[in-house]
Amino acid sequence: MTVLLAGSTDSYIQLITVLVVFVLVLGVTALVTRWIANYQKQQNVNANVEIIETTRIAGNKYVQILRIGDTYVAVAVCKDTVTQLCQIPKEQLKSSQSAQGSFLKSAGFKELLDKAAKKKVADSAKAEDSQSDDEN
Repeated sequence: MTVLLAGSTDSYIQLITVLVVFVLVLGVTALVTRWIANYQKQQNVNANVEIIETTRIAGNKYVQILRIGDTYVAVAVCKDTVTQLCQIPKEQLKSSQSAQGSFLKSAGFKELLDKAAKKKVADSAKAEDSQSDDEN
């Protein structure tokens, strides 16, 4: 009888040991991931080059306005090439944030979720109205 009890005690100890090791590995993985993310974020910090605005003009073709130092430049970005279009005086640029863009940049997740939920409710109400019109 003591052999059976000793075997079950060992299995519980092994289970707890495996769980502790698993939690430690998860913790170390999370810390290393956070450290690498911060390192990469610091590597990409540029004070002289900034993308001001991007507009898609075709499937994989974009027009971008870049700030390089104090100069603003319009470039065409294609699959394999980047072509400078022109320089733009700072005075000709409109506000750097549109109403939609500023909302998305300043809004938290809750505001975005509420906006999406309101849109879904409005869309379902329109669908119900169109169904009732079809039935009449």
